Order: sequence, then structure tokens, then C-alpha cells
Amino acid sequence: MMHIMNLESLIPARALAAAIAVALTTSLASAQAPGAARPAGNRPRPIQVMTLTPTDWKDGGVIPAKHAQPGRDVSPALSWSAPPAGTASFTLIVHDVDAPIGNGTDDLLHWMVWNIPGSATSLPEGIPRGAEREDGSRQISATGPNYRGPAAPSTGPMHHYVFELFALDTAIAVPAVGASPPATRAAVMAAMAGHIRGKATAVGLYRRATLAGQ
Repeated sequence: MMHIMNLESLIPARALAAAIAVALTTSLASAQAPGAARPAGNRPRPIQVMTLTPTDWKDGGVIPAKHAQPGRDVSPALSWSAPPAGTASFTLIVHDVDAPIGNGTDDLLHWMVWNIPGSATSLPEGIPRGAEREDGSRQISATGPNYRGPAAPSTGPMHHYVFELFALDTAIAVPAVGASPPATRAAVMAAMAGHIRGKATAVGLYRRATLAGQ
């Protein structure tokens, strides 16, 4: 069944602003794109609500240390519910909404994987470093072509790491090399405009453990 997305039911309040910004950006870009195809009645297509499930923590729970920078920096296993018909690819964006960069105009990108095959229903744990995977998907983070684990300092509050999965009706022709990670992220998001057919969101919390004697 198709549903209009209710973002407030999916993510905590502190993560809501970033998720809404992504949704509004893509919707507005789609509406303003010259010659963009629109459904009958000139109404935007509904976005199907999906479910994204991390294997090692419950949505809104604490991310285990092995998936963080102080641990082994291992990308987590993720699975998702059935996407809408016509899904050609998926894009996963993982970002720390409590770590603004660029004068607050963006936040820290911990992982972006795009061109995940539309037939996929999961990502395995421990995806190795590399710009392009065997299945044709591509990846980057703020530090290169790899998953970058959480590293919020022990002296501050828990950070919210938002995992957003987008089901698209097209592949994204953006290379993983040749531009800075922020520029690549922006290019992928721009290419997604008007092509989002489903979305799932999960949140993980993390803060470094306080060392003995501190």
C-alpha cells in the first residue's frame, strides 16, 4: 500500500530538521526542474514509507562500538522492507545531524552508498573500502571511499546518526571519484530530485566512552 510519508513518526525530533530538509529539497527541485515529468493531475507522486532495520541496534538505540571510529570502524548490516514497484536503485545517506559543517549549511557525512541494485534488500556488515563495489554501487564519506564510524566526544551529549534509504526509479550517473565528498553528495542529491519513490529512516546514537581516570 502506498502512503504519504510521515517523517515525524520515523525519527526523533533532533533528527527531524535534517530529514525534512532533504525531503523538501528533492520535492522542490522536482517541481522546478524544466520539463520534469509529472503524474496525471499535475500532482507530485506519493513517497512510499519503507522500514530500515540495523542488525546490531534498535532504531533510536546506541550504535555498538565496533561500528564506531574508536572500535573497528565496521559498517553495520542493514536490511529494508519491500520497495515500491519500479525501483531501479537505492541510495543510502548516513550523517551526523549534531555535527554541522560549512557554517551550519550541511552536516558531517559518515557514509553515502548509491546505485545499490533495485533488487537488493540489505547491505552486509563490513563493506570494504573502495570507490565502486562489484554490484556497481559506489560509496564515499567525509574521509574517502569508505564507511566512517561515529566519533562523538565523551565530553558532550549523544549524537544522532541518521540513516536514510531512498528507493529511486533510476540509477545515478555520479562518479565516486573526481570531486570532493561534499560536492559528490550534493551531485547525488540533485540527481535524486524527482526520482524518489520510497524512503526509510533509522537513527543510532553514539558518544565515546569516558576513559578510566578522566
